[in-house]
This record gives sequence, C-alpha cells and structure tokens, in this order.
Amino acid sequence: MQDHSVIIIGAGPAGLGAAHELTARGVRPVVIEKSGLVGGIARTENYKGYRFDIGGHRFYTKRDEIRRLWRQMLGDDFINVPRLSRIFYRGRFIKYPLELLDTVRCLGVVESALVLFSYLKTQVFPPKEEQTFEQWVTRRFGERLFRTFFKTYTEKIWGIPCDVLSADWAAQRIRGLSFTRAVRNAIFRTGGAKSLIKEFNYPVLGPGMMWQRFEQAVVERGGRVEMNAEVVRVLREGGRVVSVVVKQAGGEIPMPAEHVISSMPVTELVRRLLPAAPDDVLRAALGLKYRAFIMVALIVDRVDLFRDNWIYVHDPAVTVGRIQNFKNWSAAMVPDPAKTCIGMEYFCSEGDALWTMPDADLLDLAARELATLGLAEQADVEDGAVVRQPKAYPIYDDGYARRVRVVRDFVSTIGDLQTIGRNGMYRYNNLDHSMLTGMLAARNVMGEDHDPWDVNAERSYGETVSPDA
Repeated sequence: MQDHSVIIIGAGPAGLGAAHELTARGVRPVVIEKSGLVGGIARTENYKGYRFDIGGHRFYTKRDEIRRLWRQMLGDDFINVPRLSRIFYRGRFIKYPLELLDTVRCLGVVESALVLFSYLKTQVFPPKEEQTFEQWVTRRFGERLFRTFFKTYTEKIWGIPCDVLSADWAAQRIRGLSFTRAVRNAIFRTGGAKSLIKEFNYPVLGPGMMWQRFEQAVVERGGRVEMNAEVVRVLREGGRVVSVVVKQAGGEIPMPAEHVISSMPVTELVRRLLPAAPDDVLRAALGLKYRAFIMVALIVDRVDLFRDNWIYVHDPAVTVGRIQNFKNWSAAMVPDPAKTCIGMEYFCSEGDALWTMPDADLLDLAARELATLGLAEQADVEDGAVVRQPKAYPIYDDGYARRVRVVRDFVSTIGDLQTIGRNGMYRYNNLDHSMLTGMLAARNVMGEDHDPWDVNAERSYGETVSPDA
C-alpha cells in the first residue's frame, strides 16, 4: 500500500482511532480535518487559559483495549474523577443517581405517591405501542415520572415533542433501567444499571489533551494530519473511490486514494460524491437532521459555586439545558484558583433565534439564567466566551431509521469507502464507540472483515433518568 493512499476524513475520536490503528500497522494515512483543533465535538477549547469542553466528556468504557490505549496515551495525566450530578426541578436540586429519601423530600410525599400510582396504573394498562420516546418511557416509568424527569429536558435537547422523537433514542440512551430498578438503586445504592457509574476518567487538561496525544503518535509514525482542510468532493469510478478533492487556503487539491474512511456527517458525504448519488439516496440524506449546540463559558469571580460536575436543568422557565462546572472535572482547567469556569449549554438548530443570537446577548442570557437558578449573582460573571457547534447530535425522529438504511445501503456499494463515528454513521456513539468504529475500519483496510455498524448494538452506556446529550 502506497504511503498516504488512505484518506481519513475528520480528526475526532473515530478518525484518530483509525489513523492510530493504521500507523501501528505500518500504514501512513492522511487525516483531513476541517477545523483548527483535533477532537471533533470532544475537543477542548481554550479562552484566556480557561479550558472547557463542548459539553462534558467522560472517559468510561467496558473495552479493555480502549482503556489500555487511553492509559497508554496519558499515563498520570488521566485522572479519576468522582461523579456528582443533580437534576434541577421546580427550584430544587435532586441527587442523580436517585436517592430515595432525597427524591421524596424534593418531590414531597403526595407527589411521590402519585408517581408510584401512575407507574402501577401503567403496568395494568400499558401503552399499546412503543414507537415514540414518550410511549417507551411511560411504559417503564409511568406517565407522571415521564413528565417529571424526562419531558422538559428531552424536548430542550431535541426541539421536538417527545411524541415525535423515536423510541430508538430511549432504547439507546436509557436502556437497562426501569422504575423498579431505579427504586432499588435509590434504596440500596446497588448501581444496578451499568450507566450509574460513581467515577470516571478524565484528561487533566480536558478531552482535547487525549486527541492531541493521538495526533502526535500518528505523526511520529509517519502519518499526516492536515488541519483547516475540507474535503469538498469524493470522486468514484467503477464502484470505487479513486480520489478526494481537499480545499485549503491555497485552493483545491486533488488527492488520490485507495481507501477513504469518513467521519464527516454522512449527509454531507453523500452530497459530495461524484458522480452524484441517486435521487432517492440524496432525498434520504437530506431528510436526516442534526441538533446544534452552543456552549457559553462563563468566568465567575467565585472560588466555588456548586460541587457537581454537571447539572441537568428540568425547568422550562430557563433556556439552558445543562450546566458544567469544569473546575470540578479537573482543577487544572481553571488557571486562577480564585475563579470558576461554568459551561452553560444551549441546544438549538442551525439558523434559529438562539443560533443567530449575538455573542454579547448569549453571554448576558447565560449570566442572567445562572442567577435565576440561584447558582451565582449576575455581577459575579466577569467574562466569557461562546462556541457554536453545528451538527452536534443526530435527531432520531420518525422515519430516521429508514433514511439511514437507504444511505447506508448505498454507501456499502462503493468499494473502499467506510463511514465511522457519530456523524459518519448517524448514530449517537460515545467516545469509545466512535474510536472502535475507526479502529475496525482500519483493520478492514488491512484485509480483515469487521462491521463497524455492530459497535454500540448493545446500547447499554447511556444515561438513565436524565438522557445525556
């Protein structure tokens, strides 16, 4: 195989996982990254020395090979972090994972009894179908608990009603926990659901540190990582990919390719194929939608605000969906120990009112909402930064599975073109899932036979009572 004849699109966990696997086997690929930072949505941004995630990215896996690789990359810089998170509901903070007495105290005895009655009623008269998120959750938790702990937060994330969101979202992200298991865990602290972990690993300077180490390892072995470069066309001939066209500051550059591994949004990949994909495939790709994300990082002139790593905000009175306290992920994320860096997370769609809101207005909104929630005084916020992330989360709406199948079946007919990662597969993968899809694709390049689509088929890593974004 010629040097650099393998093109990897995207330098996130999936793309760098593929590149690392190939360079370990003596192949020297080229990684094409559109932005100026490695890590994709799992990168770490830096504003005046304050580091913050685009969301919060825990490092947790059941795969020994992934765990060893992470340790190998970071060593002592891969720290253990105790998990502490709560749900903000009706002006109160409820511990999550749930603790029975705390939950009853916050909801009240009457409301807790109504939740139990609602669950028992659902067991006697279950929903006839489980096609939507609302039906799936109601069947397992009862209607009242669905409306208490699921509805508001989930609709903030996706911007669509829970009776439109596919049940596949619930099956992937909150599988493994039922009402009875939640109660059993709340009473006995059994941690029965696999996602109820008490601690996780985290790079001392944020997740971007991990992907920088991967990039370094790839380059040291002879691979290339081209930053601020975008694949604008993927040329095929006789059922195979033959080259890609890369746009950089100097213009467009054709690059011959024997293999292409793509983690770019599959919707964009399909539109950039030449000759063009069939009309039905293009229609299916255009029907796949993504949710965008805005991180408003606030620098607060306070030593401590709250002990949580993050807080889920189940309050329709504010727009913010989740709040990160990056100092509680790693103290090294904040250069001044007298300050705190808070990440206010806003879920939106590209082009909507939030997405187009000026940065100054977003900073003001985030500071006001932080104060509304009683977490800090607005006057304590002294600075901040805004980062917009397009195509952050694939939306599991009605019909998405059929559209993905049409696109997937077509891409599979193109020899030596593989799609990987969250966006490349239109699947809500975690970090380890995304890495593994890249590694398996790399092994396929070397002549092995793996199906990256089998990764995450078990669907057992997601959050439970509050689905993670």
